[in-house]
Amino acid sequence: MDLYEHQARELFEEHGILVPRAEVTASPARAGEIARALGGRAVVKAQVKTGGRGKAGGVRLAADPAEAEQAARHILGMDIKGHTADTVMVAEPVDVEGEFYVSYVLDRAAGRFLAVASAEGGTEIEEVAAERPEAVARIPVDPAVGVTTATAVRIADAAGLPPQTVDTLVRLWQVLVRQDALLVEVNPLVRTADGRTMALDGKVTLDDNALFRQARWGDERAMSADPLEARAAAKGLNYVKLHGEVGVIGNGAGLVMSTLDVVAGCGARPANFLDIGGGASARVMADGLSVVLSDPAVKSVLVNVFGGITACDAVADGIVRALEEVRPTKPLVVRLDGNNAARGRALLDTRAHPLVEQATTMDGAARRAARLATTA
Repeated sequence: MDLYEHQARELFEEHGILVPRAEVTASPARAGEIARALGGRAVVKAQVKTGGRGKAGGVRLAADPAEAEQAARHILGMDIKGHTADTVMVAEPVDVEGEFYVSYVLDRAAGRFLAVASAEGGTEIEEVAAERPEAVARIPVDPAVGVTTATAVRIADAAGLPPQTVDTLVRLWQVLVRQDALLVEVNPLVRTADGRTMALDGKVTLDDNALFRQARWGDERAMSADPLEARAAAKGLNYVKLHGEVGVIGNGAGLVMSTLDVVAGCGARPANFLDIGGGASARVMADGLSVVLSDPAVKSVLVNVFGGITACDAVADGIVRALEEVRPTKPLVVRLDGNNAARGRALLDTRAHPLVEQATTMDGAARRAARLATTA
């Protein structure tokens, strides 16, 4: 689960990391009041769980409270990479002498964490790494040992960070451990004109498996800015809204990802990612179809299932039962393969729903769903 910037900075502040004074609001008028309390000048920042806010116009420097109010009015409601800015953070401006990048991220392949740091912060770290990889230091961190002062010194030396950042590097590791985080990132970490080290921005991603220990944040997965994602989360579905016209339902994340690629290769765009997991029961299928079909952008739905532990005839039975409840108005293309696939196809043939057709291959199913969507 990703936290908003203002939540990340709250964690930083609790762990002794300096952050600018700031307050969050959903009111342009209140944004002006906050700026006045901060001394007049302020930075107004969209609170969305995505990067690229500055390039999208979601970060603005205001010279006075009136400009802060105007900036908030412009930013609130803005769409930034599919995320709506419902709130803004109004922060005091900081005189910056140097900008750095630091993060800790889980390296799943190696079974450890990785410290990533650079003396060139304030820009997209991916761009820096691509253009000049030598400017980005990557230091493995043994989770059993953590980031001690000695480790932090090694990270700072490798990245060319000033010695004053060592204490902050240790404290950021404490944030990661105590909050069950998979990622803690600061970009930029700055040296101010008066010599302080301060986090101007932050990103924290929590491990969903440990959310029961992080109850302070509530169930933010069900508070998604996208209403379809919120509805799916409430039903326990692994759903991500995309910007296409072919709804996609599959069992297993790898299969669903492959299906998205095949749909795109057929000249259409996937409308979503939806993994129903191993048990495609009637209830799960009904919930999945309900969410996907309620998306007005969806023109057709592709159900791609490979029977394993859950056999295809059980999946087909779930689809048949779901059709009675959902009553679709858009065409469905179903591809069943694997355990008891023939029985599953026979069940769907017997039901003979006018909006449901079958395909025997993933490529064939994707082509048909793409054609139905683009000719609707």
